[in-house]
Amino acid sequence: MTAPAVLTLSWEYPPVVEGGLARHVAGLSAGLVRRGADVRVLTRGADAVPAHAEDDGVVVQRVQRTSPPAGLDAFLTWVDELGEELLEAGTAAAEEMRPDVVHGHDWLVAAPAAALADALGVPYVTTVHATEHGRHRGWVQKHPQSHVHGVEAEMIERADAVLVCSSFMRRHVLDVFGPDPDGVVVVRNGIDPVAAVDEGDVARLRAELAPGGETLVLCAGRLVYEKGFQVALEAFDRVVRATAPAAPPARLVIAGSGPHEAELHAQAAALDLGERVRFFGWTDDATLPALYRAADVCLVPSLYEPFGLVALEAMRGGCAVVAAATGGLREVVPEGTGVRVPPDDVRALAAALRRLLDDPGLRRRLVHAGAAHAARFSWDDAAARSLEVYAGLGVRA
Repeated sequence: MTAPAVLTLSWEYPPVVEGGLARHVAGLSAGLVRRGADVRVLTRGADAVPAHAEDDGVVVQRVQRTSPPAGLDAFLTWVDELGEELLEAGTAAAEEMRPDVVHGHDWLVAAPAAALADALGVPYVTTVHATEHGRHRGWVQKHPQSHVHGVEAEMIERADAVLVCSSFMRRHVLDVFGPDPDGVVVVRNGIDPVAAVDEGDVARLRAELAPGGETLVLCAGRLVYEKGFQVALEAFDRVVRATAPAAPPARLVIAGSGPHEAELHAQAAALDLGERVRFFGWTDDATLPALYRAADVCLVPSLYEPFGLVALEAMRGGCAVVAAATGGLREVVPEGTGVRVPPDDVRALAAALRRLLDDPGLRRRLVHAGAAHAARFSWDDAAARSLEVYAGLGVRA
């Protein structure tokens, strides 16, 4: 039998990227195509991004939405409007491709994804990338968190299958929402093969970011509270101010953008870290591999982390990783592939960073072990597992 036609909905898809969700959808979609599936992604557009394109065999169709607004209530209205546009686009797309399954990614596209599946009479699969309950440590009683939590609950109840990226997330979804355990399936994230990196670009980044030959420490990701970059700043400050004995010279680079950015800038200024900290800003997929190659250590200090794709990307890119032992990071960074510390523990993170700054040999050993570990995660495996889930719902495979 031929592989299925998959209609995928996502609020982001490269090059329109807010975080790891976009890379997940792109990697999984390309993996499905390599296994013979017909995949069309409905997502939002942006200036200078084509409304229709084909990327790695994936047909990408974009509705022209403005960038999401900053205010929470305005954002929820924006999500509703995006959903209406995706539903209209999906209805038209379905006449061309006749999907066998609708696969929605997270709560932002839950309404149009479920509506399309109902109208077409096909299974509805959702991937839960994170939850409002997890992001806010259970505080979902008040608006707008209560609204998002309610949408997630309805999405999980309605879906014919719920995919999650880690065993941690499976337990979390079962504990918080109580769905049928048989319908919640772990499909681990993959990681793209090692990208070709121009060594000249790496050298230029090193010269720009560590002009004195300092050890380069990197934090990468969306600048939101739950990523724990505020903990990294405190830990880095503790390390560089140590005097007995003094730490090897180091610089910290924070690559990313997001709603917590202003607070992090203010924190760095209050700590008087000066040129020892550089806010690199949003980083595209072409620059990020070179940034990982240029860095010596990558800190992943998340307070809440369903998976931890940054840790794998850093391992693949040649960084020694220090990660918080929380959520999916406990699975992504097993002992021996990186240094694990308790989450939200400035003292422990500082001690781990100091240990790596003092021991280049340990850094090299972790780089070697981490690269071998990261190679075990592939989007082809994620696609194969997803096709098994589709087949279990009666979808041709």
